[in-house]
Amino acid sequence: MNINVFFDIVGAQFYAGVPDSQLKALCDYLMCIYGIDSNHHIIAANEGNAVAIAAGYHLSTGKIPVVYMQNSGEGNVINPVASLLSDKVYGIPIIFVVGWRGEPGVHDEPQHIYQGEVTIKLLEDMDISTFVIDKDVSESDLKEAMDSFGAVLDKGKSVAFVVKKGALEYDGKIQYKNDYPMTREEIVKHIVSAASDDVIVSTTGKASRELFEIRESEGIGHERDFLTVGSMGHTSSIALGIALNKPEKRIWCIDGDGAALMHMGAMAVIGSYKPGNMIHIVINNEAHETVGGMPTVAGNVDLAGVAKACGYTYSVTVSDKSALDEELNKVKSRRDLSLIEIKCSIGARADLGRPTTTPMENKRGFMDYLKR
Repeated sequence: MNINVFFDIVGAQFYAGVPDSQLKALCDYLMCIYGIDSNHHIIAANEGNAVAIAAGYHLSTGKIPVVYMQNSGEGNVINPVASLLSDKVYGIPIIFVVGWRGEPGVHDEPQHIYQGEVTIKLLEDMDISTFVIDKDVSESDLKEAMDSFGAVLDKGKSVAFVVKKGALEYDGKIQYKNDYPMTREEIVKHIVSAASDDVIVSTTGKASRELFEIRESEGIGHERDFLTVGSMGHTSSIALGIALNKPEKRIWCIDGDGAALMHMGAMAVIGSYKPGNMIHIVINNEAHETVGGMPTVAGNVDLAGVAKACGYTYSVTVSDKSALDEELNKVKSRRDLSLIEIKCSIGARADLGRPTTTPMENKRGFMDYLKR
């Protein structure tokens, strides 16, 4: 279905959400017609944040907003859906648009499989009526679904369109880019070189894929690395848990700007404990690149300043190779909680692969390495 048809039938004037590759047609369309516009379109830090923004929009306008997200974000919306939107509380109606990763019977990555199995059930458990959009859904089908949703929304309840792979299409072209010179893959190579035999915990998305391929190309095992293939925004907390319990080991956390923003409160907790063996690196390309390239607000945020305010002993921002190598060498010689924000270009190799080991194999090898 062409995204113009979907957009017109839904009829909403305000969208908030977290980008998803399954919803790339919608995301690109919103960026094309609205960009980042406080009156029509906000890219939120996380899905719960998007729900709250949308609730504020409804309270101030009386109109019904849309919240878009990947199904992995359902966990982030459970609290505000149950305790804010519910018709047993405030009765605030929202139209959810949910990308269905891990749809049963469709091949997907391991982190999406169980989430895909419970996608519809979680929505139904939250008393959210659902309609699945696939490639065969017609314009009349969608109109009929939207008409039936109208009665539900009028009662102060929420509804959801669950979108299968390839169900929405958009012919427009939009390019996401910035002017920073370093690519993420070469940044990860520099980190790997500096870390040597230290432990690395890497974030969701292409950073972990690049780390895996760098180890493969250098003929080095993967036991030093924990690849956080799911659970976006929680990598730094995983690294904290390891750092506190393995104080004799240096722990490098490779984070992304979208992930760091998603659960930024983790930085306050990390800063309060100040593990001197933890190095927190945020590769900041100011974009949700793994799911299409839509911007984050990290271009307007001083992440090094945030870290300093949260209690990190040392924090710095770099944007070129010489400054990066200088800071990586410095950080190895100190025993203080440190953050390095690295400005990065948008883009990755077209032939970038995925880990060939399973998450369970990764966990076992990593735990064995920590014991040694």
